[in-house]
Amino acid sequence: MASLLKNVVLIGASGDIGRIILDSLVESGLFNVTVLTTGSKTVTYPPTVRVRKSDFSDHELESAFTGQDVVISVVGMAALTDQKRYIDIAVKVGVKHFMPSEFGANASNDAVLELLSIFQGKRDVYEYLKTKESKDFSWTALGTSILLDWSLASGIGGYYIDTHTATIWDDGNKPFTMITAKQMGRAVISILQQPEKAANQYILVASLVTTQNEILAALEKATASTWEVLHTTTEEQLREATESINKGDFGGFYTMGRASMYAAKEGLGSDYTKEEKFANDLLGLKMEKLEDIINLAIHLKSVNFD
Repeated sequence: MASLLKNVVLIGASGDIGRIILDSLVESGLFNVTVLTTGSKTVTYPPTVRVRKSDFSDHELESAFTGQDVVISVVGMAALTDQKRYIDIAVKVGVKHFMPSEFGANASNDAVLELLSIFQGKRDVYEYLKTKESKDFSWTALGTSILLDWSLASGIGGYYIDTHTATIWDDGNKPFTMITAKQMGRAVISILQQPEKAANQYILVASLVTTQNEILAALEKATASTWEVLHTTTEEQLREATESINKGDFGGFYTMGRASMYAAKEGLGSDYTKEEKFANDLLGLKMEKLEDIINLAIHLKSVNFD
């Protein structure tokens, strides 16, 4: 397999994760990027990106994928199973590599899947990819945990910069890994530069190992204030999340996402650095400093979330 996968099709570029990956591809200057879109959203893309509107029919996808080296899929939950069709077409027209829509909690972990049953579609897709492996076609699934900078800026992680309040699960001392948007982008670039290193693998990457209490202390230092803390338990959070999901409230899945890091539950593998699949060294990624990420999150909050 050639070392650099230069021609890239990105599906799902208008979403939060898709935009992170798109910006990283463009900023690297290494790739010819095509965004495949239905055109249902009004989105402005960088001028160097080719934007192709598609009805995502088999015939149209065959045309869009022909001549491409890699397909990166960042589709939402509702379209996870559609990726099997994308994979079949990619193999048919000679695409060399496929990256499925992962970029979050570790869907290869059974305990995580028990919390996030909605991720079963992710598991099904990368298991399907295994059946398509050949000397001409490979895949990489990238587990990143949750974005620390984005979750702090948006409040989705349980820390609220504007009100200086936080919700801490249990004793707050359980170690877990998180990632930044830039680190996620660097991981994707590294895979495309040397795809043989991560071929046919589910790999995990991170920016740092931390705890809820360490994040709280860093936020208090950065904001020069003492934060108000609400203490909760794993049992309480999982019960409330389950009730929400059963009522059709998607917000319960956000709680389950936090649980993949915070919960006092056996087998979650929340500290990716302890896992066999941890691949920072493989991809040449360095760990980042909590204080730097906190400062970035405060800036993002003021720019994008106020």
